[in-house]
Amino acid sequence: MIKILFVCHGNICRSPMAEFVMKDVVRQAGRADEFFIASAATSREQIGNPVYPPAWRKLLEHGIDPQGKKACQICSEDYDQYDLLIGMDQANLRNMKRICGGDPQGKIRRLLDFTSHSRDISDPWYTGDFQQTYLDVTAGCQALLACFAHSSKE
Repeated sequence: MIKILFVCHGNICRSPMAEFVMKDVVRQAGRADEFFIASAATSREQIGNPVYPPAWRKLLEHGIDPQGKKACQICSEDYDQYDLLIGMDQANLRNMKRICGGDPQGKIRRLLDFTSHSRDISDPWYTGDFQQTYLDVTAGCQALLACFAHSSKE
């Protein structure tokens, strides 16, 4: 089983969007049983809160329901529990490495680094552009699954 943890600052916008989009992408590919997918925050600010309403609505527009998701924080033990810890931006990666005590196995990556347009995913909490975040997250999740499709054939 491939275990993936998506991480952003508060775990109420980008990382839960990535968690639920990735679950949908692997389900549509008929590979849901091959993956364990979750999300977490680098901060404690939103712990226990549900997905931010505009992010929730954007997911629902695409038939994806994040019901039951509550923000939680990444911890150092997550480094050993997951195969990949995927942040949304460079600040997330810095905080993830600090929390996990580094990245000796190269598990900490940025989501759009799996695409041909490597860059940060802007935080819609500040930009208000949940559509662009959804498009970026979807592109990253599809590219990520494609990486596993290629590696399983080799």
